[in-house]
Amino acid sequence: MCDQDRFEKDRQEYEARGLVTRKQFGMIVGAGIAMMLPKVANAAAVTEADVTIKTPDGNADCYFVHPATGAAPGVLMWPDIFGLRPAFRQMAKRLAESGYSVLTVNPFYRVKQAPTAEKGGATPLQQLMPLAQGLNETTHMTDAKAFIGWLDTQASVAKNRKMGVQGYCMSGPIAFRTAAAMPDRVGAVASFHGGGLVTTMPNSPHLQASKTKAQFLIAIAENDDAKAPTDKDTLKETFAKAGMQAEIEVYAGAAHGWCPPDSQVYNEPQAEKAWGRLLALYGKALA
Repeated sequence: MCDQDRFEKDRQEYEARGLVTRKQFGMIVGAGIAMMLPKVANAAAVTEADVTIKTPDGNADCYFVHPATGAAPGVLMWPDIFGLRPAFRQMAKRLAESGYSVLTVNPFYRVKQAPTAEKGGATPLQQLMPLAQGLNETTHMTDAKAFIGWLDTQASVAKNRKMGVQGYCMSGPIAFRTAAAMPDRVGAVASFHGGGLVTTMPNSPHLQASKTKAQFLIAIAENDDAKAPTDKDTLKETFAKAGMQAEIEVYAGAAHGWCPPDSQVYNEPQAEKAWGRLLALYGKALA
């Protein structure tokens, strides 16, 4: 999970190393304002809408974007602790332009509608921890079933193709559990700087994920690996023992939270590398 002191220390370090600039930070301090992502070559025209999805616990506010014509593989995108915001809408739209029908959700809908972080990726983490702590294995599973089920009712989602699911930070474990909740529907899982993927509990997300049929991409921040250096080995051993395909890599020079473009430690070169590996995973597993 995220740690405020470590997050701020990383921001200062990566600014000092020239990976991001004070000017860039000034651009993202506003609520949810994200730096522009690189354009998609041969981008598909897309249709986007805010949608409301009924779950066992209420109505979830979400964002759905998909190619304007035809049916495409569905993707469920779980945001990080800063929630559904412009940065994740931008990421979802970019993925849709690459040929996927993408649902990005507000995981905190039980408490409040998005935006749930008043300053987007610059919101102090201590303000958001109560929201994250209100989620658990049960909510992960019930929400996963509701969201995947909703995607399957959409004409823009291909029913003869597997779906993908991706998570960031706190939602890495949720992505793993989505695959466990819907093992016959989810064909690809990606976790970017996911926290809590490996625990000592019998319901550890990595153990649940190893019982699925999905292919995995697990992108680990350098400082997360330094904090838990055996996690990558546990993941590799667990997936290998299960005979599953899993790409597990520590991203050198990347700090926890490096992928969303409004993150205070956004690292564009490494974020683009991770995005490229995501497209490779989906191109293979969802074909």
